Order: sequence, then structure tokens, then C-alpha cells
Amino acid sequence: MNHDTPASGGPRKRDVISTHSVFGAPCWVSLTSRDLEATQEFYSALLGWRWRGAKLGEHFRIALADGVPVAGIAAVAAMWQMAVAWTPYFAVQNADEAASRARERGGTAAVGPLSFPPGRAALIADRDGATFGIWEGELVGNWEAWRRAAPTFIRLHTRNAFDAAIFYGETLGWATGVQGCCEVEYEGGEVVLRSRGDVVARIDSGAVEAAPDPSVRPHWQIHFAVSDVVGCARTAEKHGGSVLHEEETEAILRDPDGAQFTVTSRPER
Repeated sequence: MNHDTPASGGPRKRDVISTHSVFGAPCWVSLTSRDLEATQEFYSALLGWRWRGAKLGEHFRIALADGVPVAGIAAVAAMWQMAVAWTPYFAVQNADEAASRARERGGTAAVGPLSFPPGRAALIADRDGATFGIWEGELVGNWEAWRRAAPTFIRLHTRNAFDAAIFYGETLGWATGVQGCCEVEYEGGEVVLRSRGDVVARIDSGAVEAAPDPSVRPHWQIHFAVSDVVGCARTAEKHGGSVLHEEETEAILRDPDGAQFTVTSRPER
């Protein structure tokens, strides 16, 4: 599996929240890498992350932001001939049932579900090929701290936002009315996912009246909040990354290994 589990932050028992009470929302992000040391150096310089080992072994590391586990990185891309990419994981109440629902709706369970105590995980491609993970079990210790330290949100770039929303909604249990599930709204042609009032994901396919763009390769984009987008872009270039698109409040970057992500201005509180 290409991540350390969402529970691997060593949660204190009083902080443990399970996907049986909070589900449908992003709960972890992971990155595959060809060079673990170089990847750590890049993201330390860019985002100020610290690192520790992971339960899955020497090929895995956990990124810490202010002491909070925020992401998993695995040096398995070359070993397992996997693509280098950031992948979001969504909390589900039952990984086997969610994977089955994804397959029934045209998705593909690429890996799993597999047991990673204290939970189960799977890697899935939706019916347009965008890859995401699901996680059933305990979430990182101090769940609200993870939500504050983790990416501001994730965005799915796809060919048909409304069609995708139906797939993910039925797979992940969005807008079911069950306590703990996520809410879905349509705003300006985008599908907006909220968890406990916070925007945690968006699905975008361009103008509603436009035909699907065949050039769009559907993928989930991870957005990290930073205080200085322009400075972050310069740091990425200095440490072997590249800038694909840059504005004052947002930049699309690529790390030295080729993984793409976005940095977004941290909202003022």
C-alpha cells in the first residue's frame, strides 16, 4: 500500500475518532516517491514538515506539521512501478462495502481492501480514472488538529462534475442524512463537499454548458495552505521542483519526482 495508515500518528485513546462516526470526508493524503530522502528534503524546505518513521517499515515516512501527522510518504514508486502522485483518502464506515459500491458504479479497486490494523484500506480508480483511497477505522489522533494542519481542501478535476458527484456520493455516503456524513452543494458550476461546515473538497469540470474536455486527465489535486504562495514557488524551483501555474494566491507546483500539487494562501483568521 502506498501510504502509512491514517491511524499511525500514535493516537491517544481519548482523542480517537473512528470512521463509523465521521465518514465521507478526506481523512489522509499520501505520496509515492522514487527517492525518499530527496522527497523529505523538498517538502521540509517548502512546507516546514518534520519527519518520523512509520509502522509499515523503512520505505515509509510520516510528515509532521507542528507535531501533528499530516501525510504519509512511501518510497515504492520505483520498486512497485507505481506512478508518482499525491492521493487523498476518504473515511468510510465499511471499506469492503464502499469498494463494492465503487465497482458496481464502474470504478476499479486497484489495491485491496486490505487490513492495516486498526483498520482497512483500499486504493480505487473512479470510472474516469481518477485515483483515490478509502479508509475504515481509527483516524489520526486528535482529529480536529489533523483537519486544521492538513490540506485546506482537495479538488477533483474531471470531465463531468455532476456525474462524478453521483459516483462519489453513492460510493462514500455523501448527503445521506446520516449523522456524521458530508453535505453536498452546487455552487457556480462546482460540486462543493462540506464536513461539519468546512469545505473539504470540490469537484470541477469547467463550464456547465460546455461539452466534456477530452484533454482533461481526471485527477484529485491536493491543496496545501501556505502563508506566502510566491515565496513557496521560488523555494520549489530552488529545490528542484517546477512551477506549472502561478498567481498571487495560488500556484500549481511539481516536486522533483513529478508529483503535482497546489499551494494556496492560508486564510486569515
